[in-house]
Amino acid sequence: MVAVQTARPAQGAALPAGAATRAPASLEQRVWALLDTLPDPEIPVITLTDLGIIRHVQVADDGVEVGVSPTYTGCPATEMIRRNIREALAAAGIAPVRVVDVLFPPWSTDWISERGTAALRRFGIAPPQRHAAAALPPACPRCGSTRTERVSEFGSTPCKALFRCNACLEPFEQFKCI
Repeated sequence: MVAVQTARPAQGAALPAGAATRAPASLEQRVWALLDTLPDPEIPVITLTDLGIIRHVQVADDGVEVGVSPTYTGCPATEMIRRNIREALAAAGIAPVRVVDVLFPPWSTDWISERGTAALRRFGIAPPQRHAAAALPPACPRCGSTRTERVSEFGSTPCKALFRCNACLEPFEQFKCI
């Protein structure tokens, strides 16, 4: 497969050298737009693109390849994510589709977009802190207080921890910093 694009282009970015020999950008843009609608199976308020796990879209004469970085080894949602990508693109008439794992560099919570961080907070999940702030207690997504305590290392999924706010007394989950 000959790659035509290895990463999502930045908004307003200039076309790379040799772009005239590449497949029409409209197919790549269509794929990215479809991927931007697919929710994470475990946290459906955040899309796969906002989660930062979609690493590349490559369009070639023999099909489309989508690179995905699992959030962590053994994540139970990984196979469902692959299947959802293949099914969504096939339903849109885009085939064949290959979904490949991209393991290096490993996914990081720093890759969650600002839109994704805001969606997590609105849903009541404290977004992960950036690595530099990881030692600070998470702010309660309901009242904003940092007077919080960890109740359990694990929440509803292994990638989240359970906390309680000592100000408003509400329990909440925090997406762990990876």
